[in-house]
This record gives sequence, C-alpha cells and structure tokens, in this order.
Amino acid sequence: MTIALLIVAVYAIVCWVVFYKYKLLKFNIVWGVVTFWVGFHVLFLLVVFLRFFAPYTIDGHVIRQTVQIAPRLPHPTMLQEVYVAQNQAVKKGDKLYQFETTLYAAQLAEAEANLVGAQQNAQILQEDIAQAQDAQAEAEANESYAAEQVARYTNLVPRGGAKQETLDKWTAQLAAAKAQVAEAAANVTKAQLAADAQVDGVNAQVAAAQAQVDQAQYYLDQTTIYAPEDGKIISQQARPGLVVGGFRIGSIAAFVADADPYFLATFYQEHLKFVEPDQPVEVALDIYPGQVFTGKVKAIWEGTGQGQIKPSGNVPNFLFMSPQGRFAVEIVLDEDPALKRFPGGAHGAAAIYTGGGGEWVSVLRRVNMRLYAWVNFIIPFDV
Repeated sequence: MTIALLIVAVYAIVCWVVFYKYKLLKFNIVWGVVTFWVGFHVLFLLVVFLRFFAPYTIDGHVIRQTVQIAPRLPHPTMLQEVYVAQNQAVKKGDKLYQFETTLYAAQLAEAEANLVGAQQNAQILQEDIAQAQDAQAEAEANESYAAEQVARYTNLVPRGGAKQETLDKWTAQLAAAKAQVAEAAANVTKAQLAADAQVDGVNAQVAAAQAQVDQAQYYLDQTTIYAPEDGKIISQQARPGLVVGGFRIGSIAAFVADADPYFLATFYQEHLKFVEPDQPVEVALDIYPGQVFTGKVKAIWEGTGQGQIKPSGNVPNFLFMSPQGRFAVEIVLDEDPALKRFPGGAHGAAAIYTGGGGEWVSVLRRVNMRLYAWVNFIIPFDV
C-alpha cells in the first residue's frame, strides 16, 4: 500500500508539472482520460511486478523455542522453593524449583528394602535347589536299599529262609521309596524353575524390585526441576505453596530457550511463484526503527493448517471462498544469524528480491522497506 501511494504521488506530481507548472500540454477531457488510463496501467503493472518479483509482507516475527515446564509427579506435592526470578537468565542444569520430597523419599526407602528382600529370596532359591537335590539323593538311596531287600527275600521265602510277611513289608517299602523319589525329583524341578525365572540373567523378583527402586528414584529426582538448556523464564508465577501432581496436567511455567531461534515471514501463496532458497532478503523490525537488516531465504514452509484434515467422525466441511492460508518463509539474517539480539515475538516487514522484472523493481521495493523502517519512528502514534 505504501509503495502504491508513493507511485500515485510521483505520477500526480509529474502530471502537475506537465499540465500546470510548465504547461507543456493543455489539460482537457481527452488528456484527462489518457492521463488516468496511463496512470492506472502504470500503477497496475508496477504493483504486479512488485508482488511477484519482490514479494513483501508486514507479517514477520522472530520465533524462539519454548519448553513447557511441567512437574512429573504422581501425587499431590507442594512447591517448597523457587530458585529463579522473572526474566532471569539461567544455564543448563541450574535449579528452578524444589518440591517436597518426604513421600518420594519414603517410597524409595520402601522399594530399596523390598529389593534387599528379593535378593535374599533369590539366594534362598539356590539353597532350595541344593536341599531338594539332597532329598532326592536320600530317596534314591532308600529306593535302592528297599530293592535289594526285596530281591534278597524273594530268594529266601521259597526256600523257607524267611517269612512271606517280611517280603511283603519290603515290597511295600520299595513302592513307598519309589514314590518318594518321584516327589523329590518334582521338588528339584520346581526349585530349579523358580531359580530359572530370570530377566536378562537376573532373578525375576529381583528385577521387579529393582524396577520399583528405579521408579521411586525417578520420582524423587523429579521433585527438583532443572533448566533443560540455556534460556530464561519470561513470567515467573509459581510460588511456594503451589500444589502440583495428581490430576494436574498443565505447565507451571514457559521456558524460553536461547538456542535455535528463527525468523518467519508469511506471504500469499501466489507471491512465492519465483521465490527460491538463498535469494536476498531485507527485514525491517519494529523494535529497531530506521534500520534495515539483510539476509537470505532459508526455506519455504509449503503447508498450512488448511492442508490438514484431522481424523474424526465428522464429514469435512469445506467453506466456499474461505480465505487462503499464507505460506511461511524462514529467513536467515546476515548480521546476526543466531538472532541473539532479537527477542522472541519481535515483529517486522520483509521483502524478497527474486531478481526478476529488472533492477527498478528492486529499487522500488527497497524504497518501500526504508519507508516502513523510518515510519516506525512515528507509528504506532501514541504520545
């Protein structure tokens, strides 16, 4: 709009000079129609060339990565200490919040006690195997002795050297001894199966108890929240006495990271016809009136929310003549690629120079960008 008004103003001055200042031509109805017709086409062509060969937008923003600080505690827990002030810069690993540890320390102690008990039970299982094997050996010895006695009395009874009752007694004892051997063998198998119940070579009960210890230690560690990386918390609203955990699913603070910011500018889709990566760019940020920063196109984000249909039970509702979504263009600034001096949310205008249409197109757009930058000294007009 600014450059269009500028073109109209220049054309009006030229007409004034020709028809009124130096009276090179006499103004009449015919020249009025011709002047309007020529001016309209000049303005139309200039606007078209500018839009496609030097696309421009006033919807550019510095985007900074944020991390939602959310306590991961399963029980209602009270906040005890806050170590960070509002807008205070912190380094990765610095303490941010400390929650009450009593319940989680007790759960860890209980889990560690259960682990010791499970380890002792694992050792007992090995002793059970040895005991069952001894019982099996004893039963097998009794079976062998009873078999010998049955064989001896089987030979003596027909000769009258022993009574039939004695043979019957040893026959019964042999049957009992065989049953004892079978029972002892089953006990050995049971003891061996119990000892062989392992996860990655560790007794199953010990592994389960160790998992409970790890879980208890995890939640105890979560009672202290540390900075995930270098950055700052813009708005510090959490205060000691705040209770989190249980059913709370929201964050208590937004952590703004220092690393990996980027500048995005949105353009109408048709204006990106000739835009490609590495083309030169100029950016004028409202926070720095009068300054124009140079850069280049990094990438075009060729997608908007209008290109997504979320799974649901509803039939898609396509609104006729719905406004088109703009595409975002990621821009890298030459002066400060890491955007260290630019706060998140900084707004500004951006122009991309595709090189098409002739040098005059770029010149007009550069004038447009500098007008925007210098007008920022006045707008917004709030005295």
